[in-house]
Amino acid sequence: MTMTSPEALRHRLKALLTWVPPGAARWISLLSLGFLLAALLSHGPQVLALAPDPQGWLWLVLGVGISLLSLIGSALLWGVVLQWLGQRPGLQLLVQAYLLTNARKYLPGGIWHLASRVQMLRQGQLTTAPLAAPLALVAVLLDPLLAAVAALALVVCGGWQGGLAPLALVPLLLLWPRWLAPLLGWLERRKAAALGLASDLEPGQLEPGQLEPGQLEAVPALPAQPPWRALLLALAFVLLRFGGFACCVMALDLQPALGWGGWLAGFALAWTAGLVVPGAPAGLGVFEVVLLLRLGVVLPEPPLLALAISYRLVVSLADAIAAATAAADRRRGPLAQLRN
Repeated sequence: MTMTSPEALRHRLKALLTWVPPGAARWISLLSLGFLLAALLSHGPQVLALAPDPQGWLWLVLGVGISLLSLIGSALLWGVVLQWLGQRPGLQLLVQAYLLTNARKYLPGGIWHLASRVQMLRQGQLTTAPLAAPLALVAVLLDPLLAAVAALALVVCGGWQGGLAPLALVPLLLLWPRWLAPLLGWLERRKAAALGLASDLEPGQLEPGQLEPGQLEAVPALPAQPPWRALLLALAFVLLRFGGFACCVMALDLQPALGWGGWLAGFALAWTAGLVVPGAPAGLGVFEVVLLLRLGVVLPEPPLLALAISYRLVVSLADAIAAATAAADRRRGPLAQLRN
């Protein structure tokens, strides 16, 4: 039977995703770390000379606070994603669980925060009933996917940028279920192998009609409408994340070098790269290198390095505080059941 144009495009998308090299992310991360280390060795004294003044340290403290708030926003985004998938999570418990597991992204491999969340969902600790492995994986993977799409959409704030702005809006098309299903299937297959869940994605465990002929991924049926409400919350989350970055810009007195639209566009692109290339823990190295390459045309490397290091310290401290707070709540509250 002759395929219609949309169906042909969907099959081409699945074929393209199949050819993505499995180890590419790891090599990109290693090269990024090497590039960053070389830059630090070349400009170390200049970077140290750009230490913040007392007012700058106050900006960094504010950046930690805004970054903490962004983590709560990300947890709420996860809750909205689960609601879009037809679940009813307990939002307070969900936020605490998200903050507790978030620090695990710093462990080697960059997947252990995802593994913990999948396990919690499969055990029914965050929802009214345990979720099957395919649905639990979709619920965990859709959250960062929406954040990445939202961040790329914010790239347009930097202007035309040689045609980059319209290209950054293209991923919004992936939120339509007919395009989202093959993408989630590819992500499921890759993450399931890393998490040891490949055997749980067998077609026999799914309801009839959930798999297309030749499709190896187990993708649960998705709602008919795209997750627009979750996308709006993802935009708010990324803007909060940028708020922490903007505090670092203010701390180093770099705001006159570029308009805030340019800062937002550069941050959004670098943050997305750090999110989707998770070979290094928490995207370490990838964010910094993309920021250097993207904004290096308007700023020299030393201040950009100082900015990248400052932001890395701010978000890492926020992650640590959030995890410590959630761990304390777990010891004396409802999260005591989530020890795993």
